[in-house]
Amino acid sequence: VTSAAGESTRCFIPPRDLPRAYGPAPARGRVKQHSDDFSVEEMLGFEPEGEGPHVWLQIRKRDTNTRWLAGAIARLAGVAGRDVGYAGLKDRAAVTTQWFSVPIEGRAEPDWGAIASAEVEVLRVTRHRKKLRRGVLKGNRFRIRVQGFEGDTQALECRVRELDANGVPNYFGEQRFGRDSGNVASAWEMLAEGKRVRDRDRRGLFLSAARSMLFNLVLARRVHDGSWHRALPGEALMLDGSHSVFNLAEPDADIGARLARMDLHPTGPMWGRGDALASGEALALEGAALAGCAAWRDGLDAAGLKGARRALRVPLAELGVTFEATDRLMVSFALPAGAYATMAVRELVDSDPL
Repeated sequence: VTSAAGESTRCFIPPRDLPRAYGPAPARGRVKQHSDDFSVEEMLGFEPEGEGPHVWLQIRKRDTNTRWLAGAIARLAGVAGRDVGYAGLKDRAAVTTQWFSVPIEGRAEPDWGAIASAEVEVLRVTRHRKKLRRGVLKGNRFRIRVQGFEGDTQALECRVRELDANGVPNYFGEQRFGRDSGNVASAWEMLAEGKRVRDRDRRGLFLSAARSMLFNLVLARRVHDGSWHRALPGEALMLDGSHSVFNLAEPDADIGARLARMDLHPTGPMWGRGDALASGEALALEGAALAGCAAWRDGLDAAGLKGARRALRVPLAELGVTFEATDRLMVSFALPAGAYATMAVRELVDSDPL
């Protein structure tokens, strides 16, 4: 396959095939055999004010789609579906604890217990002056059970220490690319073949898949050469816990120390118009990694997206590994918003696709 037709696929590396940062995983096992094997709890990073026109509901749900539950809340409250807020979509086949908001001013407040069931539990009801918006989370806390564990426990303990010290590559996971990577194929049709997508949400999904694919390609190059957690000349560095980015002409001992304690992170491009922020060797590496993806880059430029940066690595907070039985492992950790637990776990355990 050659030219543009080849580019539609050669720029995409399936997440399961992306290079691991620390070599082969020290263990094997089965992940997400049951919903209870994968739990997620949102961390808001702030406390709702306790008063205001929006009711905020903290709900624990099992085997329940986020959008479906938001619709049920809207019907109970007598509001439009678009008025119900949530910070992000969560896996259906999991136990997830997340927040929803619903405007209630001028309406009688319903009995929120009416949405409870064997799969849905209302944990907390409070109020806030604003709607809950996408992307406001501080992060998520995960508990992931590995069934049928096989591996070297000493090697596993060593790997845990490495991850705790240096974090993991901040790859986008399978969820970003859709079932059977369908969002990538649709993005190509839209960006390179001119297919019109009128639905705003679907268009956003496809644009995100394309940008994420190019980011993963750059990060894979830097994992391969070992530079994913160190600064190159011309690096665009991001302050941990923020989106503040600055250009570094030449690394020095102070920058190296800040990288070692994960106060700073190297970044890669979320493709779009504007200043690349990286320069020198770092920019040249990005150009080389994306040299065969001109149609993707041109399509994103034409879509009018503004370029941004994403950290190449992500720290794992509260990392813990415990054996529930000789063949059953529980891995727990917290990640900042936007990071993928599935891509962190693969550094520890080789499993069937999550």
